[in-house]
Amino acid sequence: MSRAPITLAELNQLDRASFVAVCGPLFEHSPWIAERTFPQAPFASREALHAALCQTLTMATTDEKLGIVRAHPDLVGRLAREGALTRESTGEQAAAGLSSLTADEVRQFDEYNAAYRAKFDFPFVICARENKKDSILAAFPVRLQNSPEQELATALIEIGKIAWLRLWDSVGE
Repeated sequence: MSRAPITLAELNQLDRASFVAVCGPLFEHSPWIAERTFPQAPFASREALHAALCQTLTMATTDEKLGIVRAHPDLVGRLAREGALTRESTGEQAAAGLSSLTADEVRQFDEYNAAYRAKFDFPFVICARENKKDSILAAFPVRLQNSPEQELATALIEIGKIAWLRLWDSVGE
């Protein structure tokens, strides 16, 4: 989020390793999405690039999809408290107001995260930059009512939103 964006034209000229260096972080700890999407270059627009990346995710195996969801940190979790999140996740959680919570709010996040993981065996994923702490806390009990299949689909949609915003931070027209 702090480096100057590369232009789409420049991105389209990159070799595989450089492309993955730019697009790999769009999906939390999952550079394989960028690696598999690279052969489709050049991309006509950021929208086309995002669509291709998301199509790669859609075509992934269930285990790979679960892997990318599990690559996401718990919101306000141990990694956040230890300062061990990716640069992108740190900024996204801060933008949602999750870096300045009361002790009661932290406890509430911990309880929801534990209940969510117990039910689904993966972390709660939501596009923090499109939400604030109150809407995120309100989403937990609603999404806890979902089936595992519904929730995996919801998490993947949220991951697409996160990737979209990260793409706009990283690649200019």
